[in-house]
Amino acid sequence: MAGDWTDEQNDAIVADYFEMFVNELAGQPYNKAEHNRALQSMIHRPRGAIEYKHQNISAVLKGLNEDWIQGYKPAFNYQLALADAVDRWLRSHPDWLERAMRTAIEDTRLTLQEPKELWIGPPPTYSNAPPPAELEQMQAVARRYDVAERDARNRKLGRAGEERVLAHERATLLAAGRSDLVHRIRWVSELDGDGAGYDIQSFEPNGGERLIEVKTTNGWERSPFYISRNELEFAEAHYDEWRLVRVWNFAREPRAFELSPPLDAHVSLMATSYQATFL
Repeated sequence: MAGDWTDEQNDAIVADYFEMFVNELAGQPYNKAEHNRALQSMIHRPRGAIEYKHQNISAVLKGLNEDWIQGYKPAFNYQLALADAVDRWLRSHPDWLERAMRTAIEDTRLTLQEPKELWIGPPPTYSNAPPPAELEQMQAVARRYDVAERDARNRKLGRAGEERVLAHERATLLAAGRSDLVHRIRWVSELDGDGAGYDIQSFEPNGGERLIEVKTTNGWERSPFYISRNELEFAEAHYDEWRLVRVWNFAREPRAFELSPPLDAHVSLMATSYQATFL
């Protein structure tokens, strides 16, 4: 059968994908070929089409800022109807994201007991961007489902990301022989609440201050994120000390990069809300 997939077919293959994904995350074996054969009988699509659609689902999840089955490399140029099907599945299984988050937080707790440095890589640039068509489709999905707002509202994710960066800062100073500075690190957002313009007060090995704002997502390094006007203004006023640590791929293997002011040299800043006052 050629042509567009129906909602019923999309829902069936998305459910099958997550059934395999649950097994993968739990470390339990599963047989992709058996899953494919069962789907062929259920939705009347050939093996190759099913295989490619699984890769499309990985691409949707990447755009939605979520992890995906590593054996299904993201393949783009999919229809938005498939993205809608993935969104329907996630909305009907709110425990899915919660389970993944619990696992990641437990790993972070272990890291806090024995401080460990994060993998810090270069920030995304035009030179290492994916192909334009791929990037455009991922950005379209991110906007359609507002993944930046979802991550911003996920307090557990944000808090766990800050804890992981705390462990990194401690491990970095210990490795530099500055145990005297480790005890002076402050988790500002936890102790004083939000609103300071940064989350963590840390130090460079030479004693210089580091005022760190942490932004965490489960997805890839180019996932959009929210930053407040207060944070931007604080960054401009503390140009030399303020750093944005962007943590990504958190649920599976946290990685990060740093950005220094001015932020508009690295990212495109878009106003998403306005304050209305009476004339």
